[in-house]
Amino acid sequence: QVQLVESGGGLVQAGGPLMLSCAASGTFFSISRMAWYRQAPGKQRELVAAITSDGSTNYADSVKGRFTISRDKVKNTVYLQMNNLKPEDTLVYYCYAIITTSSGHGFQYWGQGTQVTVSS
Repeated sequence: QVQLVESGGGLVQAGGPLMLSCAASGTFFSISRMAWYRQAPGKQRELVAAITSDGSTNYADSVKGRFTISRDKVKNTVYLQMNNLKPEDTLVYYCYAIITTSSGHGFQYWGQGTQVTVSS
């Protein structure tokens, strides 16, 4: 069974850094797009950053210049390096991936979510 397991959330002071990690586990053929989303209570999830299999990236305007997404294809892991964090970055962050299983079909997977809290 394919799973995305996140780690790295927590409490940090404004202006500080934090790095999130998300590893895909299980048996599968390949991973194409990986991304990080975040969500406030009662609101829709919003895209934070995404990275394709060839390394192309895109970011939400609110995090450009502060956050960096990267991936390790060998470890099937995506990272989100967050710098200069602001109190408004306090949200639950979710990992996302499109994974092709041995069936040859691609499916969307979500991590369990990790809380990031930025104190002012």
